[in-house]
Amino acid sequence: MGSTEILEKEASGSLSNSTSSNTEAAKRLAKRLYQLDRFKRSDVAKHLGKNNEFSKLVAEEYLKFFDFTGMTLDQSLRYFFKAFSLVGETQERERILVHFSNRYFYCNPDTIASQDGVHCLTCAMMLLNTDLHGHNIGKKMTCQEFIANLQGVDEGGDFSKDLLKALYNSIKNEKLEWAVDDEEKKKSLSEGADEKANGTHPKSISRIGSTTNPFLDIPHDPNAAVYKSGFLARKIHADMDGKKTPRGKRGWKTFYAVLKGTVLYLQKDEYKPEKALSEEDLKNAVSVHHALASQATDYEKKPNVLKLKTADWRVLLFQAQSPEEMQGWINKINCVAAVFSAPPFPAAIGSQKKFSRPLLPATTTKLSQEEQLKSHESKLRQITTELAEHRSYPPDKKVKAKEVDEYKLKDHYLEFEKTRYEMYVRLLKEGGLELLSGGRGGPAGLKKSHSSPSLNPDTSPVTAKVKRNVSERKDHRPETPSIKQKVT
Repeated sequence: MGSTEILEKEASGSLSNSTSSNTEAAKRLAKRLYQLDRFKRSDVAKHLGKNNEFSKLVAEEYLKFFDFTGMTLDQSLRYFFKAFSLVGETQERERILVHFSNRYFYCNPDTIASQDGVHCLTCAMMLLNTDLHGHNIGKKMTCQEFIANLQGVDEGGDFSKDLLKALYNSIKNEKLEWAVDDEEKKKSLSEGADEKANGTHPKSISRIGSTTNPFLDIPHDPNAAVYKSGFLARKIHADMDGKKTPRGKRGWKTFYAVLKGTVLYLQKDEYKPEKALSEEDLKNAVSVHHALASQATDYEKKPNVLKLKTADWRVLLFQAQSPEEMQGWINKINCVAAVFSAPPFPAAIGSQKKFSRPLLPATTTKLSQEEQLKSHESKLRQITTELAEHRSYPPDKKVKAKEVDEYKLKDHYLEFEKTRYEMYVRLLKEGGLELLSGGRGGPAGLKKSHSSPSLNPDTSPVTAKVKRNVSERKDHRPETPSIKQKVT
């Protein structure tokens, strides 16, 4: 009997009985999960993170097998991750971390002020882990920045600086990792050895970016649908969080671009059907989840340039070969983002003093198109209200410049999010998935790719030469003509 059948059998029998029966069934299942009795490590998470009462009972009973008394938060999280693989949908992973936080607080009630405080620090460590050990472009978070980001969130007060320094150094010195099934390890090693012997690229490269954060990993699906392809010249305009791109990395480069699933792949080498994507291809790839593409009206050096702002606030410029091609790319990218972006979580790190953007999961939404539209409409109403409230209380002229910058940053964020969700809502009302299946944005019909999309370019690459480069600061609003950057 498979693990799913085991859960269904116990759940169906227990849910029809009393609460006591439910608890007993949950205890039995939790024990099997902990002992890996007919379950694999990769099976555990999906039974702990479901949004129903029985799954919550199972998670509570499972966590009782862990005694975190006297352990630091980072030690406890590492100990917890040794037992299972934190895999599954983003919402399921989030619920598991909530259960962990509750258990840690129960074992150590005097260490941190509240369960919410424990959960906030847990999420902060997960994000710090990605920042320090992921393949992110740009400057890594410093200890001082980590401490500043967590000001005012411990029941209105601050966490101990010694505690935050200890957590920061722990994550910096050793990244967080969770357990993997032995057979998966053997399979990965054997596949890597076979492919190395055959001169091919390992298939173990299955995610883009970091595999250390359950929220932000970008899945690479070789069988995803291809929505558009063609030559594009790319210029990196701003790195993550809108930070200025180093001068040596701002030049134009030409790629063969493939919008495949929720990822825009940028390939430099000549396409070969039997050849897998290289590490360089994956490094250049850009996820378009929660992204917004628009015409780069503030960039006047070249024609047919579109601007892509990603979920982590990177800004990239792409030059297409014609106005029609440019608009086609804009339409397809925005439509993919509108249809497949999963609902956002609240900001995991933030405070009343320092503005922090919410977490935007890279996983594909599980909502139906009707539910997705309602979700976007709800978010649009929320953002519109928040923007109006934010602008009704502008900073006093006597406040510090830093507070003014924080106000401008939040204003820019809310204005951008309003524009993004307005676009998403419009596209879903116009058809969403149907728009992806044809029209001006690309070839008619969704093309299912195989190991890689079929690339048969019939046009020459875009040539690109520039004298100087521009970058975007956090408080820059390129859509606003009054503060448009001057390009020389």
